[in-house]
Amino acid sequence: LKEIAESTTSHGKLVKIDPIIIVGNYVYPRFVYSTGDSMGMNMVTIATEKVLAKLYEDLGVHALALSGNLCVDKKPAAINIVEGRGKTVVADILIPEAIVRAKLKTTAKAIEEVNTAKNSIGSAAAGSMAFNAHYANMVAAIFLATGQDAAHVVEGSLGITTAENRNGDLYFSVNLPDLPIATVGGGTSLEVAHEGLEILGVAGSGKAREFAEIVACTVLAGELSLVGALAAGHLARAHQELGRG
Repeated sequence: LKEIAESTTSHGKLVKIDPIIIVGNYVYPRFVYSTGDSMGMNMVTIATEKVLAKLYEDLGVHALALSGNLCVDKKPAAINIVEGRGKTVVADILIPEAIVRAKLKTTAKAIEEVNTAKNSIGSAAAGSMAFNAHYANMVAAIFLATGQDAAHVVEGSLGITTAENRNGDLYFSVNLPDLPIATVGGGTSLEVAHEGLEILGVAGSGKAREFAEIVACTVLAGELSLVGALAAGHLARAHQELGRG
C-alpha cells in the first residue's frame, strides 16, 4: 500500500494507516502522510484514492467516501490537537522581571493569573478547543500574506497558552499542534504570496519548518501583548485611543 500511495507523488510519504473503528461496521482508515514543504491535501487525496482502489480490487471493500472527516481538515478537532496535523510547533520565552514591568507595565504574577482565568478556566467553561487569547489574528494575517489556505486558520488557531510566575520573571509559551502550512505549491506560487514568503526568507523547498517557527514566534508575540494588556488594564483604553474599537 505504501508503494502504491507513493507512486503518485515524488514528495509524499505514507507513514502509517490508523484504522479507527467507531460504530458498528464503519471503519475509518486514517492515512498519515509526510508531505515535505507543501500542505499536501491534493497530494494525499490522489495517493489515498489509489490505495482504496487496490483494497477494493483485492478485498471487495467499498469506500463510501474518500474523506470521512477523521482527517480532520478545516474543522476544530481534538484528534488533531493530540495527534498533530501539518506542523506542530511550540514557542516559549523567559522574560526578566524588569522587562515585564518596563515593557508590559504589569507583573508576571498578574499575567499568570489572567492567563489561568481567561485562557484556561474561561475556555474550559465555554467548551472551547482553543485555550488561548487570539492565535487566529496572527495566523490569519500570515496565512493571507503568504498564500496559505485561509480556511486552515480554523485549525491553526487551536492551541494552549501557558504563563508562569518564576520568582518575578515570566515564563510564557504558545503551542500550535495543528498548523497546515506550505512554502511550495498551491497559493504560495501566486506572485504576491511568494513575495511575502521571500520577505520572510522561507520561499521554496526546505523552508516549511522554519516558516512554522516564524508563525509560532509571531503568535507568541501577539499573545503576550494581549494577555499583558489585559493584566495591565490597558486593552479597552488602547482600542479607544488608537481608534481600533
